[in-house]
Amino acid sequence: MYLSGIQHFVFCSRQWALIHIEQSWRDNIFTFKGQQLHEKTNNPFISEKRGKVLVSRALPLVSHKLKLFGVADVVEFKRVEEDGIRIPNRRGLWQPSPVEYKVGRPKMTECDLVQLCAQAICLEEKFGVKIAKANMFYGKTRRRLEIEINTSLRVKTQTAVDEMYELFEKGITPPPEVRAACAKCSLVDLCLPKLARKQTVNSYLANALKSE
Repeated sequence: MYLSGIQHFVFCSRQWALIHIEQSWRDNIFTFKGQQLHEKTNNPFISEKRGKVLVSRALPLVSHKLKLFGVADVVEFKRVEEDGIRIPNRRGLWQPSPVEYKVGRPKMTECDLVQLCAQAICLEEKFGVKIAKANMFYGKTRRRLEIEINTSLRVKTQTAVDEMYELFEKGITPPPEVRAACAKCSLVDLCLPKLARKQTVNSYLANALKSE
């Protein structure tokens, strides 16, 4: 399953199901801005060296543990004295760390963080190293946030993957919920979150009639 799916799932399990189970998608201004932000990071031919940091873009990733695959926006390889990997035609040891790009601001939920953690786990499997920290870059604030890839975040990531696969195998699309984020979702016309209120009223009336 796609790496990006775990972010969708934790943000809104119904949005995830519409995309990954029902294969539904629509663009809007916010998804378009996201595509613009990723234009540079999605080019695998762009690489940079910034002092003791090598920058790799659009690096393919896979985790057999999580059963996820995808592409990292950016992976930085920092020169270290120990606990690093060897890179062909480069001297010394290097420590990989993912950098995930998002168009908006930091979110109230940990949906972005579990995606970043999943990328770190993929890199750990790929290179046989331990990754303690990674970075989020938000286009709205133009700032990086350093994220600790700790035990708590790893557990939340694994739990999200397990729940995601359970729904996927059962083919279940969760019911709609009305949330503030619905207004910016490109799938709002397919999701129909306002039906959640109507369903609640209908359920109330149905139960009321049964009790008479």
